[in-house]
Amino acid sequence: MGKPVVHFEVIGKDGKKLQDFYSGLFGWKIDANNPMNYGIVDAKEAGIGGGVATGQDGQSHVTFYVEVDDLQAYLDKAESMGGKTIAPPMDVPGGPTIAMFADPEGHTIGMLKAGSMQM
Repeated sequence: MGKPVVHFEVIGKDGKKLQDFYSGLFGWKIDANNPMNYGIVDAKEAGIGGGVATGQDGQSHVTFYVEVDDLQAYLDKAESMGGKTIAPPMDVPGGPTIAMFADPEGHTIGMLKAGSMQM
């Protein structure tokens, strides 16, 4: 069995507007009551858990996160196959340990360390 997709993100310039849009469109319950105003989409609402928020760098993107056992090993493998590390392994305050890479065409893909997901 392959590695599962366990989380998604919709990041944009106006997180509140995006939260209202996706909540209104799909009926998702989105809870942004946290210091980062990161809108957490309940997995019961969307099939898998996700987030809708404002980007820190002003850029917009949609990505998904794959659960793996060794973030650095998968970053190394992605790079050996033509990808590029965007963010090395890091602990999200109150959340999981994550890393991000770009695939050979520049798409942002996230990874969550197995067992670290608290979302």
